[in-house]
Amino acid sequence: MIPAFFGLAGTTLTDAERGLFAAADPAGYILFKRNVETPDQVRALTDSLRALSGNARLPILIDQEGGRVARLRPPHWPEFPPPALFGAAWNKAPLTAMAAARANAQALATMLTGLGITVDCLPLLDVKAEGMHEVIGDRSYGTDPHMVASLGRATLDGLKAGGVVGVVKHIPGHGRGTLDSHLALPTVTASAEELEADLIPFRRLADAPMAMTAHILYTAWDDELCASLSPTIISDIIRGSIGFDNLLMSDDLGMHALGLQPCGNSMAGRATGVLEAGCDIALHCSGDFAEMEEISGALSAIGEMAHARLLRAMAWAAEPTGETDSLAARRDALLAAA
Repeated sequence: MIPAFFGLAGTTLTDAERGLFAAADPAGYILFKRNVETPDQVRALTDSLRALSGNARLPILIDQEGGRVARLRPPHWPEFPPPALFGAAWNKAPLTAMAAARANAQALATMLTGLGITVDCLPLLDVKAEGMHEVIGDRSYGTDPHMVASLGRATLDGLKAGGVVGVVKHIPGHGRGTLDSHLALPTVTASAEELEADLIPFRRLADAPMAMTAHILYTAWDDELCASLSPTIISDIIRGSIGFDNLLMSDDLGMHALGLQPCGNSMAGRATGVLEAGCDIALHCSGDFAEMEEISGALSAIGEMAHARLLRAMAWAAEPTGETDSLAARRDALLAAA
C-alpha cells in the first residue's frame, strides 16, 4: 500500500486505472462531480474500488460540505446548507444550532454510507477573518473560534453517528488566506500570538480521526515552506501545539500553491515533499493518469505509524443509524426555531 489517496477519471474504473491501482494499492480514493451520476452508479463504483483493494473499510472520500461545495446534487441527492447557516443560527440560539449541525451531519453521513462513501472532508475549522478570500467564505462557520469549535464538534459527532469518518480542515487554519490556494500561494503574515485564535478549534478537536493541511505560508512559523511542506509546522504546530496525533493528509497536490514551492511542478516532488514533511497521506484529486503513475513510482510503502493512524481513523465511525429524511426534517425544524 502506498500513502496516497487518488482521484479517478470518470464514473467507472478504466482498464488502465484498474491495473495501476491494483499494482500501486493506494490507501484510498476521493470522488468528485465527474465521478457521480446516479445512486446505483456511485454504489457500483465504490463497490468496485473495495473489491479491487480487498478492504471492506476502504477510505473513499468526498467533499460534501453543503452549500456550494457539494459533489452530490439534485435531482438524485438533496441540497444541504452551507456551514455559515449554522453559524448564523448560533448567534440566536447556540444549543439549537449545535443540535441542527449534528442532525445535518448525520443526515449527510446516512446518505453517504448508502453510496459506499466512508469519509467526508468536513468540518471546516477555519476561523473567518477580515479580508479572507471567498474560497472559504460561507464554508466557514464564522468569526468566533469557540463557536467554530462547538459547531465543528457537533458536525463531527453527527458524521460519526451516521457511520462516516470526518476530516477537520484546513489545519492549522485557512481563515486568514487572502488568495485561493487552488490558484496561488497565500501568505499569512499574522504574528504567532495572533495565530493562537486560529488554533483554538483545532486544539478542541485534536481527537478528530483525520485532518487536512493548508497550502498556506505562515511567516510566523516558517517563512519559506507552506504548512503542507513544512516539517516545522507539522511537527511543532500541528503535532505539537495543537496536539493532533491522528491521520494527517495533505490538501490536493494539484493546487497551484505548491507550484510556487521548492517542489515546483513535479507531482512526484510534491507527493514526496508532503510525506517527508510529516503528512501521513498525499492527496491527489485530478484523476490524471500520468500524474498518478508518476506519484506511484516515487512513493515507498506506507510507514508503520501512518498505517496505524489510517486503521485507527477508519475504525472511528459508528454503525450508521437514522434515516436521512427524518434527520433533515429535524435539522430544518431546529434552524427555523433558532
